[in-house]
Amino acid sequence: MTFDNSKSIISQRIKLFGATIVLLAYLAMAYVISMIKFPLLGMSDTVWTVLLIGIWLILAFLPMILNYQYISYSDDGDFLVFRYFTSGMISGKKNSVEISKASFSGYKIETRFFGLIKSIILFQKFQEGLAKYPPVYISALTSAEKSKLIKSLNNHTPSA
Repeated sequence: MTFDNSKSIISQRIKLFGATIVLLAYLAMAYVISMIKFPLLGMSDTVWTVLLIGIWLILAFLPMILNYQYISYSDDGDFLVFRYFTSGMISGKKNSVEISKASFSGYKIETRFFGLIKSIILFQKFQEGLAKYPPVYISALTSAEKSKLIKSLNNHTPSA
C-alpha cells in the first residue's frame, strides 16, 4: 500500500493563496483607491482590516503550529518507507525513514494540544537494542489516511 497526503497540503496552500489575494485586494480597494465606503456592514475600516489580517494569520501559521507534514508512506517490498517534511510558510528539511519489515518493532501514537497534534513514533530492533525514530506528525492526514496507516503498521508489528 502506498499513499501520500499531497491533496491536503495543496488544498491548504490554495486556501492561503486565496486569503492572500482577498487581503491584498481589500487593502488596495479600501486604502489605495478608496473604493470601499465605510462603515461596511456596520464596521469601520480598522475592524475589517484587523479581522481580515487575523484570518490570514490563522491560515498562514496554523499549519506550522499544528505541525502539518507532507507524508508519503509505502509498505510495498521489504521496507516500510516514510518520506516527510514540514509544510507551511517555512518548509522543513526532507526526511526519510526506511525500516526493514523484519526488524520493525512497533510504533506509538502520541497526541498533544487537545488531540490536534498527533504523531507516530516508530521503533526498530537491532542487536544492540531498540532504536526510536523522531516523530512523524500525522495531523494533516485525513481520518481515512490515518486508519490506513495504522492498519498497515498493525499488520507489520510483531505480536508480543
